[in-house]
This record gives sequence, C-alpha cells and structure tokens, in this order.
Amino acid sequence: MPKMTFISPDGKRTEVEAPVGLSVLEIAHRNNIDLEGACEGSLACSTCHVIVDPEDFDRLSEPKEEEEDMLDLAFGLTHTSRLGCQIIMTEELDGLTVTLPAATRNMMVDK
Repeated sequence: MPKMTFISPDGKRTEVEAPVGLSVLEIAHRNNIDLEGACEGSLACSTCHVIVDPEDFDRLSEPKEEEEDMLDLAFGLTHTSRLGCQIIMTEELDGLTVTLPAATRNMMVDK
C-alpha cells in the first residue's frame, strides 16, 4: 500500500498508509492528523490547504479552476500549495510528503 508523510507546523513527521482512491484530507482524518476540512471536501473552503513537497508537486494532476479559486483564500499560500481534498492518492503518489501550514483561514465559521 502506498504511504505518505505529513509534516506538522512544528516539524514533526508522521508517515501513514495512504489507500489508493482516498484524498489526502480523508487520509489525514483516518490518522488523526490535524487537517481541518471544514467543508468536508466540497471545494467550499481552504481549510485543508497543504504545502506539497516541491519534489512531489509535479507528480500531481493540475488543479481545477475551482481549487485555484479556493487556494486564493488560503493562509500562507506557496507555489506548491494544494487543497488536501483534491489530491486523490494513487500508486504513483507513493511517498508523497505534505506540510500543514501554521494556520488556516476558515471562512465558513458563523460570526
């Protein structure tokens, strides 16, 4: 089974099994990784923003326009930022490494 690594904002690395067909968000939740996902993967927020390791970024499919629009709202955006709900694990992504940003911006919270 493919594996992937999450790096927390404090630098702690957690390697987990990453079942093919699950999103990075779903994999995080299955492994108690603190990745919010307020909209539950419906592309309505940016709280599952992750920073993909530059060496892995080119292995990902191109983001859809809707994902790019949501990424514009993400805190700490980088050139390798993606939404965890939109990265679907494949065998080819075995070894994927993503870093969790230091903060998220949840626009879905009632004020």
